Amino acid sequence: MADKIKVLIVDDSALVRQILTEILDQDPDIEVVGVASDPYAARDKIKKLDPDVLTLDVEMPRMDGLTFLSNLMRLRPMPVVMVSSLTESGAAVTLQALELGAIDFVTKPKVDLAHTSGRLRPGNPGEGPDCRPCPRAGATAIADAGGQTIGCDGG
Repeated sequence: MADKIKVLIVDDSALVRQILTEILDQDPDIEVVGVASDPYAARDKIKKLDPDVLTLDVEMPRMDGLTFLSNLMRLRPMPVVMVSSLTESGAAVTLQALELGAIDFVTKPKVDLAHTSGRLRPGNPGEGPDCRPCPRAGATAIADAGGQTIGCDGG
């Protein structure tokens, strides 16, 4: 049996990291070896986990994805798939990412939070036990069925 393709997911949204992990875990040839919430955490996990492929968001705190992509391609070239709401076909950021070395781009999934994996419960801040105000302005916290906050809806 061939080795699985090892993927590291880099995105500042816990919800997106979870959804991408669930999607990729459905493929028996892919193994999500880790997730990172920003490029600095990704740098450390790349050294530790040695992934074959990286998924990379464009807009993240501390360092944007394009800057990280540029540094990565200079220091440790590897296949990178851009995953962002900004990476729609023809968008300037998409073309820039491809020029910097990304192998492809995927638009972030449009999530119907009410039906995501049957485990996530969206709501309005302060309504119901599963949702509470999120630290991001205008966002709603998303909780799993056990009431644990796992991310924000983006706001």
